[in-house]
Amino acid sequence: MARYKMVAFSNAVEGRDEDFNQWYDQQHIKDVLAIPGVVSAERFTCVGEGAQKYMAIYEVETDDLSAVMAELGKRPGTDVMPISDAVDFSSGSVGFWQPYAK
Repeated sequence: MARYKMVAFSNAVEGRDEDFNQWYDQQHIKDVLAIPGVVSAERFTCVGEGAQKYMAIYEVETDDLSAVMAELGKRPGTDVMPISDAVDFSSGSVGFWQPYAK
């Protein structure tokens, strides 16, 4: 089975970090981990100055990455993956990474 990293960079709406972090830790990570193929998650905070204050790295194990990506694309904003209004959508990004092979 192939292994990937899904890396999500994000910020909270100005003044809403507490709400953002509570939602992310108590709701969002569980919702993402419910997607078949997503097996673990770890969150980070930027040290110093950076465009995004928060980063999450998800471990993905699948032989069908497009199916995982499709599922991730259709769930946000639904009952199975509610999205907090504390998320600043203007500055976030998500990407998938695979091990580098020479």
